[in-house]
Amino acid sequence: MDKSGHRPVVGVIGNRGLINDRYPIHEGGQMNSCAVANVAGCLPLLIPADPEMVSVAELMRVCDGFLLTGGRPNIHPSEYGHEETDKHGSFDRARDAITLPLVRACVAAGQPFFGICRGFQEVNVAMGGTLHPEIRDLPGRMNHRMPPEGTLEEAFALRHRVMLTPGGRFARLFGCTEVMTNTLHGQGIFEPGPRIVIEGRAEDGTPEAIYVQDAPGFTLAVQWHPEWNAANDPVSRPLFQAFGAAVRDFAAARR
Repeated sequence: MDKSGHRPVVGVIGNRGLINDRYPIHEGGQMNSCAVANVAGCLPLLIPADPEMVSVAELMRVCDGFLLTGGRPNIHPSEYGHEETDKHGSFDRARDAITLPLVRACVAAGQPFFGICRGFQEVNVAMGGTLHPEIRDLPGRMNHRMPPEGTLEEAFALRHRVMLTPGGRFARLFGCTEVMTNTLHGQGIFEPGPRIVIEGRAEDGTPEAIYVQDAPGFTLAVQWHPEWNAANDPVSRPLFQAFGAAVRDFAAARR
């Protein structure tokens, strides 16, 4: 919030869904909005990610930054030159059509975004990288998927370490080179895009923390879900605080 009481606007990328398996909606996890409002200190605005309703140019004018959220639908493999298989799961082509060009436009303009899970994968694909449809099928990899049963607390429990590049952006942000995170994803980075810098990896080598090299703005993205317990978790809190600071700086500069 600036001196006038104005909170910069963060566009929270929504997903398509159904209520009672029949009523189409645009939806966003409440945890995302809470993290943006209460930890980043910004005004969350849920975005219907559909090119029939919004354009990248309009979103960039209205919003000061963007939260690229997680979501059950995956990026269609044609976006990174792969053939569709049963392992790729479900898709949201409308979201693909908004978020991938949005990432590239924000990188060029220095407009901040923070990628989470699917959003992490969107950053890689937008910058020319590829994904693997099922990370656990790769030799030596662990199962990164959400446990099939249990409470939310159990689903978002800290499950593995992420080792960070010493002296890198994430290590400086956290003040350490190793953190514990949750893990709730099936897909993951296979080939990083040419400008994607991997600064964090899980114990099995899976990329977990990235940013876009030589981008003028905030471009951090993580494969885990920092929106869970964001106000209290020592890893999640500094991520959202740093994102909020970047959004405020961008908003102030263009005002």
